[in-house]
Amino acid sequence: MDALDTALLRLLLEEPRAGMREYARVLGIARGTVQARLARLEREGVIAGYGPRLQPSGLGYPVLAWVNLHLAQGRLDEVVGLIERMPEALEAHTIAGGEGDLMCRVVARDNAHLEEVIQQLLRMPGVVRTQTQIVLRERVRHRMLPLVAQLDRRSAAPDR
Repeated sequence: MDALDTALLRLLLEEPRAGMREYARVLGIARGTVQARLARLEREGVIAGYGPRLQPSGLGYPVLAWVNLHLAQGRLDEVVGLIERMPEALEAHTIAGGEGDLMCRVVARDNAHLEEVIQQLLRMPGVVRTQTQIVLRERVRHRMLPLVAQLDRRSAAPDR
């Protein structure tokens, strides 16, 4: 990653709908260079995808919770496969050093629906028990711009 890569990433995050021609204009480079850089960043896994960021509450799912699942040994892949089929399960991460083995971010229409979602998780073969934390209010949204800005500062720092 060089300064041009981080500048391009910053533009993608700040103006995601601007388009290649505008990115090239702002950066003072050819559109082909923008395309080549983006293709490389995609191949390297820096850019994971494109698209709008949807808000679950806007889709009728205002309740957000983190559910930690305690699993029976050897059942991780099976449980993950079942979780992938649940529309209310937005993401799942294996964890270490905390409560449980797998942490899931789930959404629900209301608290009664959240209970149904948790019960569905508990019925999965391999799930021993769960622990749930209900989110009251989001304080810091998912963000990447400060991380990219930090890369900018690192690449601008003189070598020591």
